[in-house]
Amino acid sequence: MSQVKEFNDYRLKMNEKILAQDNKVLKRFFNLDTNAYQEGALPTKTKELLGLIASMVLRCDDCIKYHIGTCFELGVTKDEVYEVFAIANLVGGSICIPHTRRAVEYWEALEEEA
Repeated sequence: MSQVKEFNDYRLKMNEKILAQDNKVLKRFFNLDTNAYQEGALPTKTKELLGLIASMVLRCDDCIKYHIGTCFELGVTKDEVYEVFAIANLVGGSICIPHTRRAVEYWEALEEEA
């Protein structure tokens, strides 16, 4: 199974389990997260790139994969995503380098599947 399919299948399965518990706070949080990335004063693409930077600085590999996947779907170019990697490393410091490696690996997996 590909890295991309494995990540997406796991995320979907676990989100379904979480939301099936019908916890109002969790459902509202998930909804808030979804709505925050909708078109607004900032385009969705910009919001996803910002989310990617924040995820890299906070060192959340699952969040990085999610935002990279969404950026890829939105037509972000390889050059654009590498500029995001540069900003994230500048803001977050060298601790972001291992996450950048995994981000590049995931981007390449997306390219291979496209």
